[in-house]
Amino acid sequence: MMKKRSISASKASLVLFLCQVISALDVPLDSKLLEELSQPPTITQQSPKDYIVDPRENIVIQCEAKGKPPPSFSWTRNGTHFDIDKDAQVTMKPNSGTLVINIMNGGKAEVYEGVYQCTARNERGAAISNNIVIRSSRSPLWTKEKLEPNHVQEGDSLVLHCRPPVGLPPPIIFWMDNAFQRLPQSERVSQGLNGDLYFSNVQPEDTREDYICYARFNHTQTIQQKQPISVKVFSMDSLNDTIAANLSDTDIYGAKPVTEKQPILLTPTGSTSTKVELRGNVLLLECIAAGLPTPVIRWIKEGGELPANRTFFENFKKTLKIIDVSEADSGNYKCVARNILGSVHHVISVTVKAAPYWITAPRNLVLSPGEDGTLICRANGNPKPNISWLANGVPIAIAPEDPSRKVDGDTIIFSHVQERSSAVYQCNASNEYGYLLANAFVNVLAEPPRILTPANKLYQVIADSPALLDCAYFGSPKPEVEWFKGVKGSILRGNEYIFHDNGTLEIPVAQKDSTGTYTCVARNELGKIQNEVQLEVKDPTMIIKQPEYKVIQRYGQVSFECIIKHDSTLLPTVMWLKDNDELPDDERFLVGKDNLTIMNVTDKDDGTYTCIVNTTLDSVSASAVLTVVAAPPTPAIIYARPNPPFDLELTGQLERSVELSWIPGDENNSPITNFVIEYEDGLHEPGVWHYQTEVPGTQTTVQLKLSPYVNYSFRVIAVNEIGRSQPSEPSEQYLTKSANPDENPSNVQGIGSEPDNLVITWESLKGFQSNGPGLQYKVSWRQKDVDDEWTSVIVANVSKYIVSGTPTFVPYEIKVQALNDLGYAPEPSEVIGHSGEDLPMVAPGNVQVHVINSTLAKVHWDPVPLKTVRGHLQGYKVYYWKVQNLSRRSRRHVEKKILTFRGNKTFGMLPGLEPYSSYKLNVRVVNGKGEGPASPDKVFKTPEGVPSSPSFLKITNPTLDSLTLEWGSPTHPNGVLTSYILKFQPINNTHELGPLVEIRIPANESSLILKNLNYSTRYKFYFNAQTSVGSGSQITEEAVTIMDEAGILRPAVGAGKAMASRQVDIATQGWFIGLMCAVALLILILLIVCFIRRNKGGKYPVKEKEDAHADPEIQPMKEDDGTFGEYSDAEDHKPLKKGSRTPSDRTVKKEDSDDSLVDYGEGVNGQFNEDGSFIGQYSGKKEKEPAEGNESSEAPSPVNAMNSFV
Repeated sequence: MMKKRSISASKASLVLFLCQVISALDVPLDSKLLEELSQPPTITQQSPKDYIVDPRENIVIQCEAKGKPPPSFSWTRNGTHFDIDKDAQVTMKPNSGTLVINIMNGGKAEVYEGVYQCTARNERGAAISNNIVIRSSRSPLWTKEKLEPNHVQEGDSLVLHCRPPVGLPPPIIFWMDNAFQRLPQSERVSQGLNGDLYFSNVQPEDTREDYICYARFNHTQTIQQKQPISVKVFSMDSLNDTIAANLSDTDIYGAKPVTEKQPILLTPTGSTSTKVELRGNVLLLECIAAGLPTPVIRWIKEGGELPANRTFFENFKKTLKIIDVSEADSGNYKCVARNILGSVHHVISVTVKAAPYWITAPRNLVLSPGEDGTLICRANGNPKPNISWLANGVPIAIAPEDPSRKVDGDTIIFSHVQERSSAVYQCNASNEYGYLLANAFVNVLAEPPRILTPANKLYQVIADSPALLDCAYFGSPKPEVEWFKGVKGSILRGNEYIFHDNGTLEIPVAQKDSTGTYTCVARNELGKIQNEVQLEVKDPTMIIKQPEYKVIQRYGQVSFECIIKHDSTLLPTVMWLKDNDELPDDERFLVGKDNLTIMNVTDKDDGTYTCIVNTTLDSVSASAVLTVVAAPPTPAIIYARPNPPFDLELTGQLERSVELSWIPGDENNSPITNFVIEYEDGLHEPGVWHYQTEVPGTQTTVQLKLSPYVNYSFRVIAVNEIGRSQPSEPSEQYLTKSANPDENPSNVQGIGSEPDNLVITWESLKGFQSNGPGLQYKVSWRQKDVDDEWTSVIVANVSKYIVSGTPTFVPYEIKVQALNDLGYAPEPSEVIGHSGEDLPMVAPGNVQVHVINSTLAKVHWDPVPLKTVRGHLQGYKVYYWKVQNLSRRSRRHVEKKILTFRGNKTFGMLPGLEPYSSYKLNVRVVNGKGEGPASPDKVFKTPEGVPSSPSFLKITNPTLDSLTLEWGSPTHPNGVLTSYILKFQPINNTHELGPLVEIRIPANESSLILKNLNYSTRYKFYFNAQTSVGSGSQITEEAVTIMDEAGILRPAVGAGKAMASRQVDIATQGWFIGLMCAVALLILILLIVCFIRRNKGGKYPVKEKEDAHADPEIQPMKEDDGTFGEYSDAEDHKPLKKGSRTPSDRTVKKEDSDDSLVDYGEGVNGQFNEDGSFIGQYSGKKEKEPAEGNESSEAPSPVNAMNSFV
């Protein structure tokens, strides 16, 4: 990893120094070469000379250098060696000279202030960095001072002093108020360069107590605030008010205006001053004047003009700013402040000094042994800088002597250098304003010739144009280069060749006979090397038919041709331009292979159209102008299908292609959109036309791909928006030559139909796919994974072959190859097939059954060995059947059930079993042939479950205080019945449920007489059976005890009939009829009133009453969340109110009507929609067991929920 980094570092560094080399020895920027050449160190990155650091962060002093071999680094601090190993806070980055001083873990930045210098050294020399002065930034607090309020007369001038603390670097000053809003500045009020706030004249609005000066120290991102300064401006009006309070009316002279004042300078003071600035810096000159009216500032340069493009006026022209100053900007600058009362001026004498700057900086020098060279270091400045030299970081006067080196002021002269002369030289140019330090190395290399141009590089040029053949080379001393044509040709000389210093051979006018191999040879005293390159001269691209000037009527169609000729090895691209720009993005513009067609021409299509042909080597173009004119009046246009094309011609006949051309027929006022080309195979399918291809309507030629051994005829059909033309007359016939088949049969398969055969099938080739006469198929097979030879047979006119006598179900490799009289098709791909399957030989073993519950069991088995399957394993089948119901001890007709488990599964679930029953099962393996033998029958039993509901419940013989109950045992006991459970409760006239009574009845009983019941009372009964597992589903029934003996009907009927008899008796009573009539009348009156009130937009009286007195039993839904209220407990349960359409148990009683809902089930899940209409659905016969007390056994319906709101 380290080696890789050093190579990369060397490469990057050499790129840098080779850009600066000034020797006759040119080093090409070749990556492989750069990795091999040695190089002295070069400083590539360093910290600034004046480096101010943040005392809160780690100090990073950069020093990066490159060289070959990679340099090592060392540092000095304040002129002495800085041993970083002795300071735990200081580390150097790996493969770098950059120092990191850890301040964030306890170090203090002030301790590390000083002058640092980095040295990068390798075996060829040492480079040094600038002197880097490290200083810690400072943002001191403001010194406390007592600020007296400023009392100023209106019109006077005023200066508010800021005097910020001295920081490093100096802070940025600005004035704000207590609300942190910047104070507005203008020609009258402005901030000076020193941070003070100047008032040319004060006004009453300047009175305020929060003039605050802020100092922002950007380096530490802190802001210091001065104490607020108060300013009170006294106006003439306020002064008169004070006088009037102390004098009589006769002593008041009236208000006087503020006295106007002529300008005086607030800064700078006096009439003259001086200013020194350094070359390249920004010169800032300032003049701020007092006066009333506010003076206007103007700047001039005595004896000259202010420099254009570098002069700017700031701070309302109070500051003159000149950027990038030079010695020519020295002189006297006058500022003039003027108002209506006069003027004042100040002259600033500016002197521009200069820190050293380069005239000629020393540049890296690469020499060969024995060569001469110079390093030149020239700098200027004001005063003129002193030039001193160092060698490898040591003053040259005390550096090791080098006989090839001579110092002459700002120049070092090298004569007859040797490899040991390699070194890094430093030039230091300094004066009182600064210094410049530059590193420049002398690298003496002795290298044999290298040719960097890739071998056998191919150059392609167009005939009659120049050819440049590269021979990039390197060597030290500089090699001589010679060129030869051919490997053993003679040396190239003469005026027909030009030899460039970088080794390139130029052939000014390359001809076709210039094509060939060229050899360049480079040699110096250390060796010789040669390289060959190839030259190909191509024919030029030409436009042999150029676009022509066209005049076209508006809405017509126009085409420009651009037929080209080009070298057959070049691929041209054709591009069309309109008025030297891209064609409009319009579908009317159709670009063909050799033409441009514009459909439905408009006036905006006027212009110049250019055809540009580009290849990788040349480009040609041709243009033509299109003029659009108005179309003359035309008669009514008749649109029709196009006429068929004619004059079909075949040209360019090749074995696999032909070019077809034709002339379009009349398009009949509807442009042809496309042409359809069809072909007939007169050899294989005469009279049948097939689709070949189609081309755009602007194209009249097409290159057609052909198949061998086909007797082609072609015809063309034109298509426009109206429809298709009649086919053209067929073209002449073209019989293509025979050839080997191009493809093999597809969909090759091998599947056995019997245990001892293999049936190989394939899809035969079509007639034109045969490519020649005598189409046959070579069928080959061999057993897979057995070292057998291929067995082959050749067949014809079939698509199936049967191989007999094969082993049962073994894999075969199969391939089918087409051949004809000319030979074979390409080698076909192999497919895997299998010989025929046979029935499996072995049954699954170790069959185990795990009963999960009374209706579900899990069966496990061991898989059979795959060899015994004798076919594709499709899965396992589990046969299971019920043998006996354990509760009845009776056998029924055996109905076997089958479950299939796909794949190689070894377990499965058996659902839907009957509780308390005995079952048998066996397992069989299945392949494509069928099922294998069954495993031995496995017997298992299911445990007891809960019984089904009793088969019926009848209530008979109602009397005043008794009822007789009869029932049938459950159809599916699912175990041994232990008892029956009977629960019943009375229902009063308001449909409230009474207390629930429970009776346990022995399992061998089938009837029961209930006594001591209340007369004329309706009862609801809940009846279910039990096993040891639990209770089964219940059935419900209702019945009524009679009022008197006369109410008994014979024969006895169920509860529904009793209820019907009772209601008939009531309906015949006169009081009942009168009551119903009164209720109907009241309802009618109420409906009329509601209708009238609704039409008037008012509330119903009922609604008003509900709004005023909410029913405590029916509460509305919560408005906050839109949900129902909580259900009440057993003591708060409320039944439905009278008139409810559904009783509290949510069952609908059977009345006289025969289509009562009771006929569809024992109960109804009653629900109501928003308008109160019934939207319930019929329930089944199963009901939940009723709860104790007065609660219903079923979940409350929405109606019941409303009755239970709290």
